[in-house]
Amino acid sequence: MWATVRVWIDPLTPKQALFFTPLREVLLKEGNEVLVTTRAYREAEQTLQMKKVKYVVAGRHGGGTKLGKLIATGERIVELAKIVARWKPDVAVSFTSPEAARVAFGLGIPHVAVNDSPHSWMVARLAVPLSRFVCSPWIIPRPVWLELGARHDGVVLYKALDPAAWLKRFTPDERVFDSLGLDRDRPLIMFRTEEAFAAYLIGRASDSAPVVGPVISDILEMKLDVQIVVSTRYGRQAPVLRKSFGRKIVVLDTIVDATSLLKQASFFIGSGGTMTVESVLLGTPAVSCFPGPRPLYIQYLENKRLVETLHSPKSIASRAREALVHPERFESQRSRGRALLKWMEDPVKRISKVVREGC
Repeated sequence: MWATVRVWIDPLTPKQALFFTPLREVLLKEGNEVLVTTRAYREAEQTLQMKKVKYVVAGRHGGGTKLGKLIATGERIVELAKIVARWKPDVAVSFTSPEAARVAFGLGIPHVAVNDSPHSWMVARLAVPLSRFVCSPWIIPRPVWLELGARHDGVVLYKALDPAAWLKRFTPDERVFDSLGLDRDRPLIMFRTEEAFAAYLIGRASDSAPVVGPVISDILEMKLDVQIVVSTRYGRQAPVLRKSFGRKIVVLDTIVDATSLLKQASFFIGSGGTMTVESVLLGTPAVSCFPGPRPLYIQYLENKRLVETLHSPKSIASRAREALVHPERFESQRSRGRALLKWMEDPVKRISKVVREGC
């Protein structure tokens, strides 16, 4: 029987909020105490609110510049230190949050880092060396984490891609269609814009010119009977797309149950990472147009012929049209994606054990 512990969790993005919500639920069910902190960032806060998770805000997002990120990190460390020192957790958990790792290290609290994105090496360099454990999908070789500063006895690999943490517990809610004025019986193409302010995309992406814009234009020119929904990030992407396409598309600038939309979508086009993986594991045909070097999890899905990376707007639009006109051609891809999710282990169970051991 495990002794109860006080666990501090610091999710900073919507993906992290989705990932850590079931971990929080497991820990609470076991009788542990959990503190959730985040930064002032629309998508992360709205995701936590949607999941009915109580949280404390400390600090803010640093924006798209190096100086802004540096200043925001310093300010957030100070705010978090005061909150965490009062709460006195036994262990800290984050998706390699540099601030959480630094505060935990400074206060002598073991830090458990979760990460599937070594391509964001700047963040990993700051957090991994300060962490007692690093937990990641098995497709990322152990030497990658050792090179980034992980302890030799601290790398824990699980046989799952991160979205399995919430997809294994997922129940579709079709009310999201009504809330957005969508027709459940009409085909749907869903887009996700890039994380333009991410450190690893500085100089490769612009918040004011989403890379999916030209793809949307080409699809609209095809005059297909299809609904187009675009999930945006930050402040400028939504206004730019609304100005370009008006009511021809539905632009999301608030968090909704996007997983339920993905489950019913005919096709997904992603310039991020997480929703692309979600789509594949849900059995929805997907194309990645990630504007930087391909993450390892995208490369893995490409090798299994479950997703393609395309950057030509016309090629992407053509593939979307094929999925609408000839859906039978994608049936094998759909069934293999769902089978892959079923095969994967539940990462939450593995990480919850590590969190208890981390004390």
